[in-house]
Amino acid sequence: MGQYRHMSGPTELPSLPDARFAGLLAEAQALQATTVELRREIHRHPERGLDLPRTQATIQRALADLPLEIALGKSTTSLTAVLRGAQPGPAVLLRGDMDALPLREDTGLEFASVEDGVMHACGHDTHVAMLASAARLLAAHADELAGSVVFMFQPGEEGFHGARHMIHEGVLDAAGERVQRAFGLHVSANIVAGQVHTRPGPMMASTDNFLVRVIGKGGHGSAPHQAIDPVPAAAAMVGALQTMITRRVSVFDPAVLSVTRIEGGTTSNIIPEVAELEGTFRTLSERSRALVRDELPKVCEAVGQAHGCRVQVDLEPGYPVTANDPVEAERVLTLGREVLGEDNVAPMTAPMMGGEDFSYVLQRVPGAFAFLGTCPPGTDPEEAASNHSNRVLHEESAFPNGVAMYAAYALDALRAPRRSLAG
Repeated sequence: MGQYRHMSGPTELPSLPDARFAGLLAEAQALQATTVELRREIHRHPERGLDLPRTQATIQRALADLPLEIALGKSTTSLTAVLRGAQPGPAVLLRGDMDALPLREDTGLEFASVEDGVMHACGHDTHVAMLASAARLLAAHADELAGSVVFMFQPGEEGFHGARHMIHEGVLDAAGERVQRAFGLHVSANIVAGQVHTRPGPMMASTDNFLVRVIGKGGHGSAPHQAIDPVPAAAAMVGALQTMITRRVSVFDPAVLSVTRIEGGTTSNIIPEVAELEGTFRTLSERSRALVRDELPKVCEAVGQAHGCRVQVDLEPGYPVTANDPVEAERVLTLGREVLGEDNVAPMTAPMMGGEDFSYVLQRVPGAFAFLGTCPPGTDPEEAASNHSNRVLHEESAFPNGVAMYAAYALDALRAPRRSLAG
């Protein structure tokens, strides 16, 4: 998940929730000790990738006393839990990812990671804890549900395509019928604590990477005419690729391309045989994504040919565009206003260019993805250490808002008859 920043407003929660969900936020707040305890346990023992046995076991223990049908992943350590309502009806999916990053933690927290070089720097520990508490809250209201809730505890979001693995193993059909709606939350330390932000349409970008090998002929630095130097060819490609973006991709359907590594040679008087370029490109539509994927090799090969070099281009497909269904995005904003109050909900004015593999779910099911603010009190969200920082901090007092939003989304879809939670 990439970084999303938003200039802050007040940190108070002045607006009152709508009567339709009266009591829901209070119920989420009553679960705060349980939410925090689970979050801190997972934070202390982060795991990476698709193999998270300790995290999976911790979640399983946290859910053990609930009336859930639990299935463990076959190819990964995923966990799927299904809550059946008192009446039959459609299925709704709620997702929380659970993997960490290869980073040494420098937060000074009393529950900081004890695993060397691994840290929950993107807040996935908070997603797991909020989703588990949402399961507990919804289980208490199972008699009000006409349908099923699928809780998707997903490994491998950080570049490992974990959502795709779970889809292949049937998470969208875990309730016995196809999920009809889906909702996911992601914390951001650069949003005021407790606020929920989302938007219709493209929410986050696709995330493809590239590696270009420029192959020439090595030689002595004093006699470049006797060699075929790949370094100037590689340097020329950097500019050519930027020109490609500005001249081939519409500004109304944008793309971003960054060359993040350029490497060649071993010392000052040797012309190397090979130079390499590596980088990433991000788009907000599959049309622009396909265009860049098609044009990038052509540009690099043509520049290489002009310099007398051979070129090898490898494209590594990343996550698709994360696109919210407009109806579901508006549903999340409406629910946020009802549950949290008007001042704790804001439509995003623009998407962000980070990526998310919840995109695989949203390709198949109408749904929405949203950010939950977790900026520490007294910190300007613009200045706070962001997700993927070794110093990022997530404000725990925001967790009940996330728990309540997960629960409200399911209750809005499945509750029958409609009546106050307090009654």
